[in-house]
Amino acid sequence: MKESRFYSCAYCSKEYEPNRRRVQKYCSNTCRSKAHHARKTMSQIETTNQNNKLTVPENVPPTKPAQMSIAGVGNAATGALLADGLKSLLTKDENKPATKGDLTKIFEKLNSRYHLVTNMAPNALGQYPYYDMVEGVVVYLKT
Repeated sequence: MKESRFYSCAYCSKEYEPNRRRVQKYCSNTCRSKAHHARKTMSQIETTNQNNKLTVPENVPPTKPAQMSIAGVGNAATGALLADGLKSLLTKDENKPATKGDLTKIFEKLNSRYHLVTNMAPNALGQYPYYDMVEGVVVYLKT
């Protein structure tokens, strides 16, 4: 007659009866897998903790804070001016940002009384068509 012997699972501590001839450590494949993953994560945490430890060498003189110098400031200003100059030279006019002067010119042109009509031909006298914003009619003016 077979003697029944119960063991305690190494992962979940639940009592179980082994199914194999050798002594099992875990009650199921799930507990065996979970124990493996737990060991794996713990070893990864330990290695990262060992890698992240800072070692300060002894007898190192204290460092001075960085100081500004005239040459350094001049080099930085020259570099910034050179970069801005190249950017303005290589950028097309239509891609440059509008300035306050550009916006003022646009507002003045939009607020003017007469606007050129570009999709109409000039009349027989050579006068170009303009739309009168006040009257709401097309007039021909000589330019």
